[in-house]
Formats: sequence, C-alpha cells, structure tokens
Amino acid sequence: MNAIGRPNWRRLNQEGIVFAIAILLFAAAAIGLPGFLTADNLVAIVRSVSVLGILALGMAVVIIGRGIDLSAVAIMAMSVAWYLQLLNTGTADGLAFIYVLAGVLAIGLLNGFLVAYADVPAIFVTLATGSFVFGYVRSQLITQDAVPVPQGHWVELLGGVRFLDIPVEVFVFAGLAFLVFLFLRYTKWGRFIYFAGDNPVAARNIGIPVRPMLVLRYALSAVVALIAGLLTAASLHSINTRVVNSTLLYDIVLVAVIGGIGLSG
Repeated sequence: MNAIGRPNWRRLNQEGIVFAIAILLFAAAAIGLPGFLTADNLVAIVRSVSVLGILALGMAVVIIGRGIDLSAVAIMAMSVAWYLQLLNTGTADGLAFIYVLAGVLAIGLLNGFLVAYADVPAIFVTLATGSFVFGYVRSQLITQDAVPVPQGHWVELLGGVRFLDIPVEVFVFAGLAFLVFLFLRYTKWGRFIYFAGDNPVAARNIGIPVRPMLVLRYALSAVVALIAGLLTAASLHSINTRVVNSTLLYDIVLVAVIGGIGLSG
C-alpha cells in the first residue's frame, strides 16, 4: 500500500498476475460449471496441465537461448507412437526404447546443428523437422493414427500410479521443474544459457561455448518431449498422432511466455 492506502499495482510481477487470474478463472468455473469440482474432472485437468508444463519446460530452455522448437509436439507424439508400434509388433521393449531414444536424440541434435552451425533460423529448421517426423513416421513406421499401449505394459501401469491420490504425472512435472530451476539458477552451464540468450556475440567472446550449448538445448527439448509423450500414453493408454495438428504447440509457447520468458531470449 502507498501513503494514501491504495495498493501499489506496480509491485505485482507477471507471474503474480497470471496466478491471480488463474485463481479467479478456477473459482468462476467451480461456481458456474456443474461437476467441475468432481474428482475425475480435477484429475483430468491436473494430468493435462502437467504434460503441458513438461513440454513447456523443454521449450523454455530453448527460448531462453533465443530459439524456438516447433518440432516438440511432433517428436512427442510420433516417437511414442513408433515405440508402441514396435511393441505391438513383437519388438523387445529395451530394443524398441533404444531405437526410439536414438531417433529422438538424432532429431534434436539435427535441429541444434542446423541452427547453431548452419545458421538456419530455428523457426524454419524445427518446422521442417517436425513436418518430416510426422510425415515419415505416419507413412512408414505406424499403421494407424491412434496406437494403443500393449496390455500390461509398464506404460499402461504407470498411468495408474498415484501418491496421496495424485497422478504420477504431477510428481514428474514437479521434479523436472525443480531440476530445471536448479540447473538454470545455480549451475555454471545454466548461467551460460542466460548469457548466450542475452548477447550471443559477447558470450562467445568471453569463451562460452555458445554453439555446442545450442545443440545441447535442442537435444534436451527432444528428450523432454519424449517424456511428455510417454506420460500422455500412460494416462490415455494410447497415443493419438492427430495431436500434432492441434493447437498444443501454441499452448506450449504461450505457457512459456506467460511464465515470464521473452521470445527474444
């Protein structure tokens, strides 16, 4: 409050404003929508928000360094669809996962290499690789849009895991968010990411390995997308590749920006 007893709105930061709006919207929905506060509905909301938050973590690390990853949703959906397809056709679980993880890392490293060393704008690179991943996997590696999880597989069992009646996705999101926070805030490499995003030329001049770190960020984003895809399949017992054509990608970028990360780094 100021001297005449009025609140000083300038003290509110962006995160505080977003949090206040979220509380108001939640209260309005609870009052105006019958069944909104039911346990099943709240669990569904928490699960979807957790997966969105995980994807936004990977996107945030890329955006902080003045990049963007438009291939994240394609990697999330198509990598898990391929993994489930391999399982459904009899491929050993460990071998199938190695194939998929190698493919995900290859796409992430390719994104980073083209952006860092070929100086191709990130928006064009990741849009192209996302389109390629979707088209190639859908036409060559899977046979249907929605690929089910094999019955009794660990992904299916993971979807039923709860602690204190809270879905496991929430704890995975919280754990990843905490690790990303610690990495960016308290490690040398995390600070390097901020320096490179603020002024890449100056960062390079003082010896920060800007280009290798850029490659690493896109690889990390791809792996985070795979984790989000596995959690999606765990909660739904399948993965629907049509999500690639949804608005999920815009939601991810929006969450990162609302969280206080500028698209300019």
